Amino acid sequence: MPKAQELADPDSPGSAADRLLAWYDRSRRRLPWRSDPGECADPYHVWLSEIMLQQTTVATVGPYFQRFLEKWPTVEALAAAPLDDVLHAWAGLGYYARARNLHKCARTVASSHNGVFPDTEDALLTLPGIGRYTAAAVAAIAFGRRAVVVDGNVERVMARLFRVGEPLPDSKPALTALADKCTPTARAGDYAQAVMDVGATICTPKRPKCTICPIVDLCAGRDIAETLPARKPKPQKPTRRGVAFWIVRPDGAVLFRRRTESGLLGGMMEPPSSDWVADAEPETAPPVETIDQTPLVGTVRHTFTHFHLELAIHHCRVEGDTEAPQDARWVMPDRFGDLALPTVMKKIVRHAMKAG
Repeated sequence: MPKAQELADPDSPGSAADRLLAWYDRSRRRLPWRSDPGECADPYHVWLSEIMLQQTTVATVGPYFQRFLEKWPTVEALAAAPLDDVLHAWAGLGYYARARNLHKCARTVASSHNGVFPDTEDALLTLPGIGRYTAAAVAAIAFGRRAVVVDGNVERVMARLFRVGEPLPDSKPALTALADKCTPTARAGDYAQAVMDVGATICTPKRPKCTICPIVDLCAGRDIAETLPARKPKPQKPTRRGVAFWIVRPDGAVLFRRRTESGLLGGMMEPPSSDWVADAEPETAPPVETIDQTPLVGTVRHTFTHFHLELAIHHCRVEGDTEAPQDARWVMPDRFGDLALPTVMKKIVRHAMKAG
């Protein structure tokens, strides 16, 4: 087996980079945001897909990406769209701060860069919502810059290729350094996509397909591949509880309010709810004066990245002239589809409609 330094040298014949690029040319995934091998992709397409792909699978992102391009074919069109429309189109993808930053970034590119994305990592990092990974991906894939693109797939391939036993997240700096050593100057974007594709389709977390891997004979960790990368035990997720209020006027309209722009589900619409608390009883006072308040049978459950959520639903009736509080409005049931509702709020709507 070649020494680590030899297989990490992207310019040496038979190196990992050389093998991966040859594999990519014949076996890459065909994705709607990609260009042909050796060609730079549209920066808008690369940026949009990379933001959507954060914490989300390729299979899920595909239809959203296509719908976004149909609605907003250019970054200028996206910048001109109302934030509510963007949040509504994003609904179901989760991690809604990404959608707010997406819109903010589009507006910055349109207003401060004449609709043209910067072509270097440092310049891309100045844009809202673009971190180190996204800046490297756009610079490499859209502009052909040599940039070190490291996501979970790349970390897994590097950990196995070099038999890195140190667990994540402590090993991240070492894995990034190894990815840097392997990244070629030419076709850095194709190389990054090749590693990600191998990680997604061959060097998978469980039951890796080592027999068809283009770099299996270079892989120092192939005999223990499924154990790498090692990870520290995850802490147990706490459970938070709250009350959602299904507040109905005599004409059938239901009260919805907009969540604050910052924080979890920022800017999205919701049936009003109490604070979500872990170690106390949630408040049960609705935001308007009611005629009556009846707890519905059952609980809505949802899991976020850092906690589980359990919501009781209280059905409330109000007088016909009840005014909506600030940042809230009355919505008739046939207009619920116009609201930017995240998944957990759609669960509340379904539960309340079925019970009522």
